[in-house]
Amino acid sequence: MLQFINPQSVALAQPMPSPLLFDTVSDYAEGVAMVRLKSRIGYLDGKGQVTIEVADDNVTTAAPYAESLAVARVGDFFGYLDRTGHWAIDVQFSLAKSFSEGLAVVKGGTKYGYINPEGEWVVEPQFDLAEPFVDGRALVKLADRYGYIDPAGRSVVAARFRDAWSFSEALAVAKQEAQYGYIDPTGTMVIPAQYDGAFNFSDGLARVRQGRQFGFINPDGTMVIAANLAFASDFSEGLVAVLQDRQWGYMDKAGEWVIEPQFDYAADFSEGLAAVQQQGRYGFINPAGDWVIPPGYTNAGPFSEGWARVQLENRWGFVNRAGQLLTGNGFKEPVNW
Repeated sequence: MLQFINPQSVALAQPMPSPLLFDTVSDYAEGVAMVRLKSRIGYLDGKGQVTIEVADDNVTTAAPYAESLAVARVGDFFGYLDRTGHWAIDVQFSLAKSFSEGLAVVKGGTKYGYINPEGEWVVEPQFDLAEPFVDGRALVKLADRYGYIDPAGRSVVAARFRDAWSFSEALAVAKQEAQYGYIDPTGTMVIPAQYDGAFNFSDGLARVRQGRQFGFINPDGTMVIAANLAFASDFSEGLVAVLQDRQWGYMDKAGEWVIEPQFDYAADFSEGLAAVQQQGRYGFINPAGDWVIPPGYTNAGPFSEGWARVQLENRWGFVNRAGQLLTGNGFKEPVNW
């Protein structure tokens, strides 16, 4: 049964309330979140029930589910779990990443390639580095140069860049000589390489660095927020966290302060709230800067599927947007745990 605990009582509670039980948790994805209690790993649903128990006791870490499969580790090798907690793809890879667009990056021997959900090689291991597919393009490295392939493993942008990132919002960061610009899916440099640092487009704008200062450009390459910021994150839900005089606040896309700098740390907005730190404790604010969940936690993550992971001292649990902590049989008495 779904139950809630008043968040104001958490910081003073002795002993620790049962919702904050786990040693490690992940964000929610595909309806569940990974949780670890001592040596046991499982997946918690949105009702507080451990609905997936990892069958292999030798698993030491497990990732969130992506396309119904979860990367898991045994010793120095990785495989993939199905939605029952059993192995769908046996442990055999020295590195593995989550599935994206039907394929997953894995390392076989000393090279990287791509497998399908049956564990079959679709793109044989041949790359020195590889990233997940985004909009039909995957970043790969051959020797000391980066390029892009399609899902069949064919080169669509020759490996000619000294550095490059995965595509985001139809553009990708690419480095020519000593500076960064942006390419389109054909590999054409549509925003000239002119920045000392560049980051992915997010929410319609991209963060760029000129010298030691940061600003933001639009997809046309127009500087819409001047590069005079000491540091900034990336835009999310119309706002961006910006550091000024060792305090964090939030700006809008016009470069105007919406929430004045006042926090020791500020994370990106997700699902309408952002985790911020004040006087050593984390809580959540809304886009107006009002506290929705007062600062009482030692750590906090972003909201995902209605829940955010929160930590009090050395234990983790989940809180909803009303500040209520998730509990249930899965927290109090995990099956066979």
